[in-house]
Amino acid sequence: MSEDALREEVNLHASCVALGAENGLLIVGPSGSGKSALCLTLMALGARLVSDDRTLLKRDPDANYLTAEAPETIAGMIEARGFGLLKSECLSQVRLRGVVDMAQVETERLPPRREKALIGVSIPLFYRVDGPHFAPALIQWLKGGRCA
Repeated sequence: MSEDALREEVNLHASCVALGAENGLLIVGPSGSGKSALCLTLMALGARLVSDDRTLLKRDPDANYLTAEAPETIAGMIEARGFGLLKSECLSQVRLRGVVDMAQVETERLPPRREKALIGVSIPLFYRVDGPHFAPALIQWLKGGRCA
């Protein structure tokens, strides 16, 4: 088992939004890849901010799932390029359901199911889709999942 899988908590360069406390979506990628912009779009569609730029992930040792929360120093803030830091109501902690990798572009019309392991827990993985339907599709996935 890797050293990362043995840790119970990790602080990532990532953002997170959620639909309720059970449907968190982690957004990872390098600086400038659009993490905060995607968060703002998802928030405009009904998601709530959990964290922007840094996210604390914790593994539940008994139930084998991940939770996400903002470090205290940045809770309730999101960066909007050209506006600065904006205030936002945020959820204090959510259960993660999936992760979006903004550094990878989806090329498949009907992509295969992918997973990413984070501190020993595998969760569904999505690549960035360049199109106006990306954020609404993520919201719909959080609401109802994916068909077989």
